[in-house]
Amino acid sequence: MINPVLYLIMLSVLSNFVPPPDMAVSEWADNYRILSPEDSAEPGQWFTSRAEYQRGIMDTINDPGVEKIVFKKSAQVGATQIFNNIIGYFVDLDPCPILLVNPTREMAQAWSKLRFAPMLRDTPALKGKVKDARSRDAENTVLFKKFPGGHLSAVGANSPAGLAMRPIRVVICDEIDRYPASAGSEGDPIFLAFKRSQTYWNRKLILGSTPTQEDISRIEKAWNESDKRYYFVPCVHCGEFQKFEFKYLKIPQDEKGEYITADAYYECSCCGEKISDSDKIVMIKNGEWRATAEFKGTAGFHIWEAYSPWSRFSDIASSFLEAKRGGRETLQVWINTVLGECWRDEGEKIEEDLLFLRRENYTNVPMDAAVVVGACDVQKDRIETLQLAFGRDDECWAIDFKIFEGDPGKYHVWEDLDKYLDMPIIHESGARLVMQRMFIDSGGLNTQDVYNFCRPREHKRIFPIKGSSQTGMTGVPLVGRPSRRNKGEVKLFSIGTDTGKDLLFNRLKNETPGPNYIHFNMQFDQEFFRQLTAEKRVPRYHKGVLRREYVRIGGRKNEATDLMVYAIAAYYSLKIKDINKIVDQMYAYKREKEDGTITLQNKSARQVRSKGIH
Repeated sequence: MINPVLYLIMLSVLSNFVPPPDMAVSEWADNYRILSPEDSAEPGQWFTSRAEYQRGIMDTINDPGVEKIVFKKSAQVGATQIFNNIIGYFVDLDPCPILLVNPTREMAQAWSKLRFAPMLRDTPALKGKVKDARSRDAENTVLFKKFPGGHLSAVGANSPAGLAMRPIRVVICDEIDRYPASAGSEGDPIFLAFKRSQTYWNRKLILGSTPTQEDISRIEKAWNESDKRYYFVPCVHCGEFQKFEFKYLKIPQDEKGEYITADAYYECSCCGEKISDSDKIVMIKNGEWRATAEFKGTAGFHIWEAYSPWSRFSDIASSFLEAKRGGRETLQVWINTVLGECWRDEGEKIEEDLLFLRRENYTNVPMDAAVVVGACDVQKDRIETLQLAFGRDDECWAIDFKIFEGDPGKYHVWEDLDKYLDMPIIHESGARLVMQRMFIDSGGLNTQDVYNFCRPREHKRIFPIKGSSQTGMTGVPLVGRPSRRNKGEVKLFSIGTDTGKDLLFNRLKNETPGPNYIHFNMQFDQEFFRQLTAEKRVPRYHKGVLRREYVRIGGRKNEATDLMVYAIAAYYSLKIKDINKIVDQMYAYKREKEDGTITLQNKSARQVRSKGIH
């Protein structure tokens, strides 16, 4: 006679090898899924036929030949409910470890409370399979749910701990274009999530997102590696299959040229006949997914708002015209969230050739400049330094640029820099100027060497700096309050690098000499300008918020950009109240020198000397 305990254990083990019922995800949803009133504008029984394009996306889960699914989407197409149905299917029919990754931990908590909990409550097939988070069970919390045969973890892409636990068979990554570049210091969150599934032969990896900026979009990269499936629908007039494209959405105009968005319609790309919203519903019910690229294990789906039964052609037309009126930022949001496409923008960038061609002939500090500052960028095999001179209304002249070759860990490189900094700076008036402040970047591998150089030279106004890590943040000061709370106990300034880049970027775009204009002398070569224009300013999401950030162009070096930012920061850290008066003193000094009336007792000369003239 078989031992009852052993028999139960054998049944439990063998159950892991029993295939799930022969039911597709869409069938499960049509049979069992109930939409909750707080989670849907149409609560009640789920019908995939309401938005037929959802069927092909969900049922790809049941295709053993597909390991990865990419879903590039707009808003208003039911993406969250698709993911919820997939999770519900696995919890009910094919239990296994599941991971849902949201951009942030807070978004994961919101999904669990506002989406998943109501689904568990209102869908009978799931009721009782997952314990309530309030049950005081350590194995069931807001972000971790255990059920017979599996468990569900909901985590934020910014949480390395959440991405580094437990083997996972089904990984769903939602809104991946809003993920941080790295989960803490652990690396790419998608890679970390997928890594957890590598032991499963039948794993499913799902990536979904509304796209953002083309050159940084994660979903666009994944989409380009897929078989690129579009939903083709048959025209109600000619029967020809086609995919909806925005260029065929027509907005009539009245006699005055005003758009009549209420009369917007879609024009068949084959026969040119008008397609109404009611026609659209019929076409979608009879549509089919078609791949447009070779299948290599990844199924890719793209859908946008024109397919949505919850959006009319007139809604799309109205939102488009409103976005155009709002300018570049609102148009990008519209393209991302309505078309489900990337914003294909070169970004704001400065042309290096235009800067190179506007170089001027000057050797000394020009008459209209009076305050000289500098900056150093420390690389592993050299130190680069730059001098800027500022004048009336913050007009700026790039005076000198030097490279000191050698290992910054060796004393001789710093000795060469020290000798250079002691050299006189000649003004066009004949006066000798003193550098009012020098900032040296200490954020690299030679932090202690920078501290050692700066500490005994603080009386010469030479200070270390460290760039702020608040990428893309607005309102970060260009120069923070200095502190001695560091290993070297030196006076260390913090620099808002993106704030400085904004200031530099805007001034480089200024093509009119005068206030806030930057001059360059003939010494600066093409490579300097190439580095100075190595970054472009682009909008991108940071923790769910759209900001302007700076990205490298084609892997260029950007040392010249950093030097300019540091030197500009050095100038503004002086907090000079009226530089125009100092420039006036330089002119007075020159006149008195030419007249032979200048003396050490001369008031103007004393004022000039107080600002750094020898």
